[in-house]
Amino acid sequence: MRLQSKVVIVTGAGSGFGEGIAKRFAAEGAKVVVNDLNLTNATRVAAEITDRGDLAEVCIGDVARDAEVAALVRFAQQAYGRLDIVVNNAGISHRNQPLLDVSEDEFDRIFQVNVKSLFLTARHAVPVFRKQGGGCFVNVASTAGVRPRPGLTWYNGSKGAVITISKSMAVELAPDKIRVNCLNPVAGETALLATFMGEDTPARRAQFVASIPLGRFSQPRDIANAALFLASDDADFITGVCLEVDGGRCV
Repeated sequence: MRLQSKVVIVTGAGSGFGEGIAKRFAAEGAKVVVNDLNLTNATRVAAEITDRGDLAEVCIGDVARDAEVAALVRFAQQAYGRLDIVVNNAGISHRNQPLLDVSEDEFDRIFQVNVKSLFLTARHAVPVFRKQGGGCFVNVASTAGVRPRPGLTWYNGSKGAVITISKSMAVELAPDKIRVNCLNPVAGETALLATFMGEDTPARRAQFVASIPLGRFSQPRDIANAALFLASDDADFITGVCLEVDGGRCV
């Protein structure tokens, strides 16, 4: 049990990578707060966790809104008595398209969810971690922030910001025994895949897979396993790392 009794918030945990992370962490002994905007999805994930005897609670909230992130952190403390780990997984993208075709509203929402959420979770979780003597953030960025593709310019930029912010947070918060690491998944079998590709066709899938040396898309279990390592005590001397989980895409 690599996370025995650790209290974890996983944002965007109602599907995709977040669901995989929440379930994997719970299986390793964590007490999980399943955060999402979609009540139906979040409730399903939490129920699947508790049905197997592990611990999970649901807290619906928008990671781009200060009051709702504050409530999320309070919820974790009230439900489980403390907070040890925050996984900033929630993220969105615009459809693969020319950069000038993305609307201002889309741009704003992408940066609110993908970037501002880090500011807000830090704002509310860091004081808790400092009081407890330490804590851990795992931020989910993307290979798009390392090797950007045409058609996803503003999404690429948001994930590049996540990478830089994670490194800066790691250095600044290290004296407080707060570790901050980052994951860079390659495109995966999630609801965002069609958005990244522009259209979900066999030819488009083949084009994407051809850019991944190990020959497949990522799966939620791949990201969950990497997140588990970075959140666990096995990585207690690792901070400021941005780990590609990409089948060799960024080599």
